[in-house]
Amino acid sequence: MLVVVLPPVLEADNAVAVYRETKKRLARRPKRLTVKTHQVKEWDGTGLGVLVQLRCDCEKAKIEWQIESDGDPKGFARTLRELKELEPHCQGIARPRPSPLVWLGDQSYRLSSEFFRLTAFVGDLTLALWQTLRHPFRARWGNMLYYMDRTGTEALPITSMITFLMGLILGFQAALQMQKLAGDMYVADLVGLSITRELGPLMVAMICTGRAGSAFAAEIGTMRVNDEVDALTTMGIDRTCFLIVPKVIGLTVVMPLLTLYGDLMGVLGGLLATTLTLEIGVQSYISRTLEVLTFWDVGQGMIKSVVFALLIAGVGCLRGLQAERSAEDVGRSTTSAVVSGVFLIVLFDAALTIVFSRFGV
Repeated sequence: MLVVVLPPVLEADNAVAVYRETKKRLARRPKRLTVKTHQVKEWDGTGLGVLVQLRCDCEKAKIEWQIESDGDPKGFARTLRELKELEPHCQGIARPRPSPLVWLGDQSYRLSSEFFRLTAFVGDLTLALWQTLRHPFRARWGNMLYYMDRTGTEALPITSMITFLMGLILGFQAALQMQKLAGDMYVADLVGLSITRELGPLMVAMICTGRAGSAFAAEIGTMRVNDEVDALTTMGIDRTCFLIVPKVIGLTVVMPLLTLYGDLMGVLGGLLATTLTLEIGVQSYISRTLEVLTFWDVGQGMIKSVVFALLIAGVGCLRGLQAERSAEDVGRSTTSAVVSGVFLIVLFDAALTIVFSRFGV
């Protein structure tokens, strides 16, 4: 049996919290829910509404519902019983399906609001970065070094493993196909160009999205829940310069270095696969790779990594700022940061590849 003792004041400020906490405990499927109302002295429509919804949830889950008032001096329990008699049965309520025009209007409003919030965030971030460049001594370089260590140094093991295995897999697959065409030496071309131009920056970006993007969203979202972001605004501190700029600059500096390191590990993976599969020596493979690769091949990956870093850090911080005042919304914003980051990375990667190919670079 689950017993819930309502607080003396059941209004909009705390009624929703009472509902959410009770809802979590109802997930354990108790046989009965007992709500004690003897302490309630003040309430409003929100307090009554959440209790009515809670009773509906109990009826749908086939859990017994009981109210204990102990005299009910303020008439709260009586008001709740009268409201129960007036409303229709919970399971008999059918929500009307919105018309296509209403649905289209809601989606358009949601997308336009999201676009305006995104535009405002990009503007604030651009101005904050410009102010940091104009006044570098005011920047929080200690925090930037901290985020560089978190997103860069701590990511080296997973980056090494993922990119090395990617090069290894690519080398094995290329060796099997090139061997049929008597083009064994071209395996170094395929692996080197694929890793430096595409797979290296893309895999590092995916790793940073899962590590840095989600961490940024969770950190700022938790600060939102604890009212720390509002406290910064109250003290007259620019939250963009204080919270977001160190993260963006730290990740933007580190990601090209991680990409360069990932390219090296990917090429080594291809080297191992090729030497184990084909009769090609280590010196021949390295010489062919250095002959084929140019500075611009590596530069394409560096340019992509900078763009990806701005996207990952920006989306992670934006989703964290959009989190509401609950732990559930923090988790939702973290998930949204990863999903949005992956989508934007693939989208911008395709766009940059088309641009580079279009202009013959």
